[in-house]
Amino acid sequence: MRDIPAWTGRFDPDDLPAELLTGDQPFVVRGGFAHWPVVQAARQSDDALAAHLMGFYQGMRVGLFQLPPEARGRAFYADETLTSFNFTRHIATLDQVLMGLLGMAATPEPPALYVGSTTVDAVLPGFLDLNRLGLGAREALVSLWLGNRSRVAAHYDLPDNLAVVAAGRRRFTLFAPDQIHNLYMGPLDPTPAGQPISLVDFSAPDFERFPRFSQALDAGLVAELEPGDAIFIPSMWFHHIEGLSPVNLLINAWWRQTPGYVDSPLNALHLALMTMRNLPEKERRIWQAHFQHFVFEADDSTWAHIPPAARGLLELPDEITSRQARAQLLSNLKR
Repeated sequence: MRDIPAWTGRFDPDDLPAELLTGDQPFVVRGGFAHWPVVQAARQSDDALAAHLMGFYQGMRVGLFQLPPEARGRAFYADETLTSFNFTRHIATLDQVLMGLLGMAATPEPPALYVGSTTVDAVLPGFLDLNRLGLGAREALVSLWLGNRSRVAAHYDLPDNLAVVAAGRRRFTLFAPDQIHNLYMGPLDPTPAGQPISLVDFSAPDFERFPRFSQALDAGLVAELEPGDAIFIPSMWFHHIEGLSPVNLLINAWWRQTPGYVDSPLNALHLALMTMRNLPEKERRIWQAHFQHFVFEADDSTWAHIPPAARGLLELPDEITSRQARAQLLSNLKR
C-alpha cells in the first residue's frame, strides 16, 4: 500500500485551512498538534498523561468495551453467525479506566480496554480550552478514544473527520469509498458500534474467502501516527485503525458539510433496500433512471421548467421544507 500523503500547504492549528477540511482526499499532518499540553504530558510518561486528564475530570462515567486477551484487541463478532460480539460493555469512571490501562501496561497479552466515541466536553470540561482545534464556525462533535492495543475494523463515517493522536501510536489504513465491493462489508445490523464493518481480519487476511481484498490492498493507503500527528479522513472513506501502544489516546472532530437538519443518507439506503432492491429488474432500471435524474445528475435544468413556488423538494430544501417532508414521510411509513 502507498503512504497517506502529507499535508504540505498552509497549516495553523488555531485556524485550520478550509482547503484541508473540505477536501475529498485524506492527508496526514505531522507534528501539527505537538504543542498541545496533553501531547507534551503523554511524551513525558503515561502517568503524566493520566494526571493531565484527571485535572479536568469531574466524575462522569464512561462506556467501556472489554475484550478477552485471545481477541488480541480486535473488536468483532463472536462467531460466524454475526449475531453477537466478542466484547462486553461496562460503565466505569475515567480513573478506573486509567488505573486499569497503567496497571496492565507491562502485561504481554492483556485484555483490551477501550473507551470510544465519548464527548470530550462532557467528560473533560475545559480540556479543549487548552488543547484547541481551530475548526472555525463548524459545528463539530469532538470525542475521545482511549485504550490499550486495539484493532477497529474498517468502516466508514458520514461526517468528515480530523483525528489527532494525543498519546501512543496508531496505524491508519484507508480505502476510497469505491472500494466497498472489495472490503466484504458485514451486515447493516447488528454492528459493533453503529456502522457496518469489513469482515476481513487485516492481520491475517483469508484470501480464499475474501479474494477481492487483494484489490483493496493495492488501492489502500497507510500511515503510522505519533503523538501530535493528525489525519484528515474525508466523508465515507473506509478506515481501519490500530492502537499500537499500551496506552493510546485519540481526539477527533466530526462535522458535516451539510446543515444539521439534513437527514443521513443511510436512512435512504435502508428504505431503498426495503422498497426497491427486490423489484423486478425492469422496475429497478426505471428507478435507477429516476434517481439519476432527480438525485445524482440533478442540476438547475432539472427543475427549470417548473415555477419556483411549485418546486418543493426538487430544489435544495431549507429547514422548514425538510421538516415538512420528513413529517410526511413518517406519516406515509405508518400506513
